[in-house]
Amino acid sequence: MKKQFMNLANRSSSRFSVLERSRLKFDSRRRFQNPVAAEVTRLKFQEERSLLTSAATVLQWAPQTQNSNGNAPASKVDFRANPDTGLGDVAESPYALKEFDRSCQYRPQRAGREARPATPGAGVLPNIGIRVELQQILTLVLLLLASSAIAAELGDTWGTAEREAAYYRIVNLPIPEDTNIEAGSFATLPDGRLAIGTRRGDLFLVSGAFEKHPRPTFKKFASGLDEALGLAYRDGAFYVTQQTEVTRITDTDGDGRADKFETLSDVWGFNNYHEFAMGSKFDQEGNLWVALCLSKSYTSDEKFRGWALKITPDGKTIPMCSGIRSPLGVGMNEHGVMFYAESQGPWNGSCSLKHLKPGGFMGHPVSFNWYPYATNMGPVPVMPNTRSRLEIERQRVKELVPYAVVFPFKKMGRSISAFEVNRSRGKFGPFENQIFIGDYTLSIVMRATTEEVNGVWQGACYPFREGLATGILAVHFTPNGQLIAGGTNRGWPVRGMKNSVLQRLDWTGKVPFEMREISARSDGFLVTFTRPVNKTLASKPEAFELQTYTHIYQQGYGSPEVDQTVPVVTATEVALDGLSVRLRIKGLVQGHVHEFHVPSMAAADGEPLLHTRAYYTLNEIPNK
Repeated sequence: MKKQFMNLANRSSSRFSVLERSRLKFDSRRRFQNPVAAEVTRLKFQEERSLLTSAATVLQWAPQTQNSNGNAPASKVDFRANPDTGLGDVAESPYALKEFDRSCQYRPQRAGREARPATPGAGVLPNIGIRVELQQILTLVLLLLASSAIAAELGDTWGTAEREAAYYRIVNLPIPEDTNIEAGSFATLPDGRLAIGTRRGDLFLVSGAFEKHPRPTFKKFASGLDEALGLAYRDGAFYVTQQTEVTRITDTDGDGRADKFETLSDVWGFNNYHEFAMGSKFDQEGNLWVALCLSKSYTSDEKFRGWALKITPDGKTIPMCSGIRSPLGVGMNEHGVMFYAESQGPWNGSCSLKHLKPGGFMGHPVSFNWYPYATNMGPVPVMPNTRSRLEIERQRVKELVPYAVVFPFKKMGRSISAFEVNRSRGKFGPFENQIFIGDYTLSIVMRATTEEVNGVWQGACYPFREGLATGILAVHFTPNGQLIAGGTNRGWPVRGMKNSVLQRLDWTGKVPFEMREISARSDGFLVTFTRPVNKTLASKPEAFELQTYTHIYQQGYGSPEVDQTVPVVTATEVALDGLSVRLRIKGLVQGHVHEFHVPSMAAADGEPLLHTRAYYTLNEIPNK
């Protein structure tokens, strides 16, 4: 323990020196959020509280030091009841670590506004490059110990990383030691450079990121932004979605550095670090879409928090949907329709992709208070009943939009994030026109397909690639047909623990044997494969195992899988080319996830499926 403690102290000093060089500013409107408490609240692990208590006991920490002003003693760890969660909370120390605390952030600098120096004594982290107080190091120790416990609770891996590497290898993009990249958004420029918007508020332009053996160079184009979690480029200008606004950023004098920042839209409110804003690429009409996280994840304290807004090319902002909880991505599906990625939590039994239907209600009613400011949306929807089912409530609440694709918890991620459609024209293998989506917590990439049935969007999700090195916040297809992935390891528990990482998935040219796509039929499903199946195996109904379930639609956090059923495959019809199998099924359940398990299936050459499970959300059963 002593050796571990000293190593952390050395790491902390290094982190602080980086912060001092960056001259980070503190936004006094944000409250410090202890990172250990945030993790306890986020995952509700009672085990973590006992672990932290034990760690504090082992270290026998009873700080007697004064704070940096030489006045009151530093705060000590204090576990007490949290009225919101019923779990233990941790008292805040006077100065929280910036590396693990999103309380200290860059602020957006709008057009014509010069950056102002921080007011002495009003939020500047004092002496952070000189002295590290004991309670700060202990916070880091406790965070590491908590992370170890959390890693065991994240869920099982798919166990397919080694086989996946034969088809899609992970390529690391080297990053200079003095550069910290926590990628939150990507865009490709017409000249072939990669643009990266970061959580730390920087905009980098990267050359050489798409080379077979990358040795990229990084140039900082802009800084002083606030969590760049949306990035688009058009006609020489970047459009960056920050927590507080969408900003048009240009370089007017051609020196390679941004010098003009124009606010395109800032009609929404902001007053808490958790009020993230996710931005899209341009839709087919040239609009940008912004999905706004709730305040503190549970309330809508600021205007339009929990809403989706559409921003037209001339800067007009139109409210489009209410009821969003905690989005981590927004963009078009493979059919050009706007979707967003929603996180498990209150009124959301599991993570999901949802259709941003104009005028729609996404499910969380706490943001109903902003309807008076959205006259185009019509009247406030009927309040949904808690501890119900989404299939029942969407009959009562006509604006309620069901999950298009449910990502079952732990099986298929825990915090799904940004997504992008593969338009590589075959350069990325057999998954053209499919959605690729990351997951922050489990550091994985998944696939999804969608279809519209009876006017309602639905579809399936499939495992794709695990083993990435950090929490995935953004993915992006390059002109060469590679998939860039990046993100962060701070804020919440994450399987990939590395910081400042950029990775690329390159197709090796070998086609994996996979369930390529599942589509609904009136009496079953059509399962399409990437390679011809063994027709003898595929003709056996028992080769396809199914179960169904749904989730409780409730005000409480998340939901277990409930109302399980076991449909029966009564017949199979294998296509002549062996690339698809028609399943006739007794026991389809509208409103349920249909989980497919095909463990014995093999290709015509005998190779087994790379991934044996897939998950279809059946909102509507097609008409005959």
